[in-house]
Amino acid sequence: MKTIAVIGAGTMGTGIALSSALAGYEVVLYDIADGFLQRAYRSVGTMTDKMVERGKLTHKEANDAALRIRTTAHFDHLKTAELVIEAAIEKLETKQELFAKLGEMVGEECLLATNTSSLSISAIASATRRPQRVLGLHFFNPAHVMKLVEIVRGHETTDDVMYRAEGYIKQLGKTPVLAKDTPGFIVNRVARNFYGEAFRLLGDGIATHEQIDRIMKANGFAMGPFELMDLIGIDVNLAVTQSVYDQFFQEPRFRPHLLQQKMVEANLLGKKTGRGFYDYSPKA
Repeated sequence: MKTIAVIGAGTMGTGIALSSALAGYEVVLYDIADGFLQRAYRSVGTMTDKMVERGKLTHKEANDAALRIRTTAHFDHLKTAELVIEAAIEKLETKQELFAKLGEMVGEECLLATNTSSLSISAIASATRRPQRVLGLHFFNPAHVMKLVEIVRGHETTDDVMYRAEGYIKQLGKTPVLAKDTPGFIVNRVARNFYGEAFRLLGDGIATHEQIDRIMKANGFAMGPFELMDLIGIDVNLAVTQSVYDQFFQEPRFRPHLLQQKMVEANLLGKKTGRGFYDYSPKA
């Protein structure tokens, strides 16, 4: 594969695009609005600057990677891609609509991947006439840094598609993990308990969020559950929790917590809004 297309110029899509460009792929980054694309290109510059500062890249490598990313608001510009990775909003109907359009437009050998963190790959694939070429490629935030990627086989995904996807992930210098199409796959199914029990401790008044984070880091975690939710986005975390809860037929151990719902309603979503469990507003 030479050309990768990414749908969605948010945090995840931009990180996936940068990862691909750094590995030498030509990248087409699509979004519906030019403003999103401009912000994504600025984010690429910020991320590569940090990598240069840390000695992870040279200035030339950073510039070359940026030049490999072409942004567009025209959906038909994706037609020449050999792999399309969708990183749009976490709603099944939206993803099915995108995959139905992609299935009619791209070449017969093109792989169609979704970065969904919890939705059914098979349900997404059902919207296209080529479900055998659909799979999950679940990157983790920040996508240009985190090494783990879950490769998720849908009900009809072929061995050839899985093999090619695994080769792509290895080319990025990342670690592929093969997963079955079950709610939350591997990582997010485990993580529901990490977040859920933290919320129960907080909600019952047993400890503050700062105390819980500090204890978890003292026991070897890089970040505590509340710091991690602020980084990911509390709204995103709630959506994944709700999705896993519903797909497991309201299994009590996956139930979302009211505190999280109230924070979403108050638009306290973490770093992206300046406040979540912690305050990220600029200090005077």
